[in-house]
Amino acid sequence: MDFSYRNGALCAEQVPLEEIARRFGTPCFVYSRAGIERQYRAYTQAFEGRKALVAYSVKANSNLAVLALMARLGAGFDIVSGGELARVLAAGGDPRKVLFSGIGKSEIEIEQALRAGIMCLNVESEAELERVDGVAKRIGKRAPIALRINPDIDAKTHPYISTGLRQSKFGVPIADAERLYLEAARRPHLEPIGIGCHIGSLLADPAPWIAAAERVVELADRIERGGVTLTHIDVGGGIGIRYRDEVERPVGDFIAGALRALGARRHTLIVDPGRSIVGNAGVLVTRVEYVKPGDTKNFLVVDVAMNDLLRPALYGAWHEVRPIRERQPGAPEMVYDIVGPVCESADVLARDRALAARPGDLLALMSAGAYGMSMSSNYNTRARAAEVLADGAKAHLVRRRESIEELYTGEIVPPW
Repeated sequence: MDFSYRNGALCAEQVPLEEIARRFGTPCFVYSRAGIERQYRAYTQAFEGRKALVAYSVKANSNLAVLALMARLGAGFDIVSGGELARVLAAGGDPRKVLFSGIGKSEIEIEQALRAGIMCLNVESEAELERVDGVAKRIGKRAPIALRINPDIDAKTHPYISTGLRQSKFGVPIADAERLYLEAARRPHLEPIGIGCHIGSLLADPAPWIAAAERVVELADRIERGGVTLTHIDVGGGIGIRYRDEVERPVGDFIAGALRALGARRHTLIVDPGRSIVGNAGVLVTRVEYVKPGDTKNFLVVDVAMNDLLRPALYGAWHEVRPIRERQPGAPEMVYDIVGPVCESADVLARDRALAARPGDLLALMSAGAYGMSMSSNYNTRARAAEVLADGAKAHLVRRRESIEELYTGEIVPPW
């Protein structure tokens, strides 16, 4: 197991988390290299020799060490900003395996991507198609593109992370796709090479994901009958993980459905997983600052806050909380809300958890490898956490903790 108790101490692989806390302080994100590699290989093994690309979704966890590890494994990358492109390149990622998604690409970002020689720009509107064409013409490039199709399929997930319905801001309406592909094919500075979709995140049931893949494959057939040759079909990501008591379906169940939809077609199949690779391969280590009993609620005040882990405040998300030291038999438990020091009532990391805890105790918020550090902020002028990668018996600092001075280095007081 990536995170398990050894001699009463919770460890990341073979490294006790209390040792990591001593060396690097808290709060601290800790990732398991073995966990990341195992989840990545679950995808590659599911493809059974078919032409495929696993394009890791950088937004889930964009630490350079994680990206470098993915690049070493042979992954591609799904990005949504020029900043993420810069990270991928700095980590040694191959630009020829980079897909640039997102609905708001600026001209500067499009130019950066084309000059870097990325694999494909995933276009999400007719207006963006015009912009890409204009940038490509100006710099003398031919832009490889795919349309991200909105298949109008309900992913049956949280509304904030459902992206494939008709009312979503994402993607091109499926009814407009054939016309836009024909238009793109007529333009000398555009090269339509693929088609894709993404219907949402935290998918527990393969059925909607497979239905979306089938709909996109059928559309690809119609587009190719119209004279546009495509080389890849991107069925997106969004496969869920177990945070609490969810039934976690194997990655292979999803991939098998997509392969059935693809049939004997020779297109490269692309998937864009993020959370399902890194989510359960990370934890967030925190220290109890205060035990605060109350009339109706008892609180554990910890040094992690919503600026470090936004998901509970944003989505009402559940993260399991484990003590770094196993509870001793007979130690009295109480039920607590675990809260941070940020001045917001939403700063609750976990509600109604039974723990035996004292000030100074260390806790681990589990399943924090995805959308933890990548969504963190400096609200309340709080320095962001350190990040550590566990690799067998070794622990590598892969991002040092920020200093307070760094938080205002770029600010300037006018000469009043």
